[in-house]
Amino acid sequence: MKKKAKLLFTTSMVFLDGLIVGLAFYLAYLLRQAASENVVSFQRYWPTMLVQIISMLIVFFFSRLYHLQRAPSRIDEFYSITAASSVGTIFSFAATAFLFKANTADVNYPRNMVVYAWGLTIILMAIGRNLHRWVQWSLQSRGYGEERVIIVGDGQVGQMIQQKIQHSPGMGYKVVGFVRNGSDSERASVMNVPVLGHIEDLPAIIQEHDVSEVVIGLPDASHQELLFIISLCERGKVGIKIFPDVFQIMATEVNIGHLNGLPLLTVRDVALRGWRLSLKRIVDIVGATIGLILLSPLMLLTAIIVKLESSGPAFYVQERMGLDAKPFPCLKFRSMRQDAEENTGAVWATKNDSRRTRIGSLIRRISIDELPQLINILLGQMSLVGPRPERPVFVEQFRRSIPRYMDRHREKAGLTGWAQVNGLRGDTSIIERTKYDLWYIENWSLWLDFKIILRTFFNILLEKNAY
Repeated sequence: MKKKAKLLFTTSMVFLDGLIVGLAFYLAYLLRQAASENVVSFQRYWPTMLVQIISMLIVFFFSRLYHLQRAPSRIDEFYSITAASSVGTIFSFAATAFLFKANTADVNYPRNMVVYAWGLTIILMAIGRNLHRWVQWSLQSRGYGEERVIIVGDGQVGQMIQQKIQHSPGMGYKVVGFVRNGSDSERASVMNVPVLGHIEDLPAIIQEHDVSEVVIGLPDASHQELLFIISLCERGKVGIKIFPDVFQIMATEVNIGHLNGLPLLTVRDVALRGWRLSLKRIVDIVGATIGLILLSPLMLLTAIIVKLESSGPAFYVQERMGLDAKPFPCLKFRSMRQDAEENTGAVWATKNDSRRTRIGSLIRRISIDELPQLINILLGQMSLVGPRPERPVFVEQFRRSIPRYMDRHREKAGLTGWAQVNGLRGDTSIIERTKYDLWYIENWSLWLDFKIILRTFFNILLEKNAY
């Protein structure tokens, strides 16, 4: 069933892509026809359209756009589609000129039609892929082509993995059971999912339950233990995924240096420097300026409503920790009563927090209260993207209990961040947030920043942990 489902999804995707490329080509012909008086019959373009379709499908194949993923990123996929469509268009234009030996500007593939077809292919392909994903996820949520999964480790991490899978039925995963390690309790089931045995029983469990994926949720396991588990899983020829420990987060770039002739590897030299730092700063200035100009009417309206609803200033200035753990005044629209922390001191905001005002609940829900931080960005105290800044009192607490927590402060704090777009906002795990923040710092790229900004816009209305 799994092989049939995979074949069906892949075949239907190829067929849909071919139709979309053909449709984009025909619409490009109509656009050129509307803009020009001397347009030949579409029948003359049939060979060219066939070359266009074949060229695109070949480029898409080599761009790995037909390698099915359970949870692809829409932004990454759109980027891949744009890149592949651009290469495919150039390839098709060259192939047309070579095969037909004609003046491509007049007969087979006019240049303005090339541009139309290129743009329409990207737009229609993005729409088509989303429709295909919706159908695929609908079928997978009903059990078609499901991947049977076992989770190694029935502790807190294993339960979190089960929760994630349970909340995303469209991915097509079905957890058939847990496998306990030696230190786990002898429970018969966890979260209504049976515990099938011990790690030593993995080969038999994989075979008996027709398992195709094994997720290892043992962040405290040693390298030897992980290698032992992997060797047991490999006997069953299954896919293996490992949940990483925060201690295993390392920089992706490894530099070779020396100490007076002694070779050394630098694995944590991850701070932005040189042209990268300058480029990020330029993007921050441009983005914050555009944001303040476009959002100034909304910000003015918000300030007036906050001021009218309750006594106190419209803005709230709170000390936060930024680059190199230096404090700075973080600007926000006031969303709570003026005396919110008079009796409690610094406390974490929680869901249904009674300290919030009515308008405060709304602006926190859709993150309007954070917009004044665009001023912090212009002043160089923050960045558009980076780890979210915390208050000094919380930083002092977390630095004592969370490994590498202070490494978050090697870069500027951000208006949004990698942890936030992955659902880690509000009263969520600080350890998990730290892990995502460190991953962002160690894997920074300009494209990653753009991706996070786009995902922030999409997540504003869907975010459940903004309060």
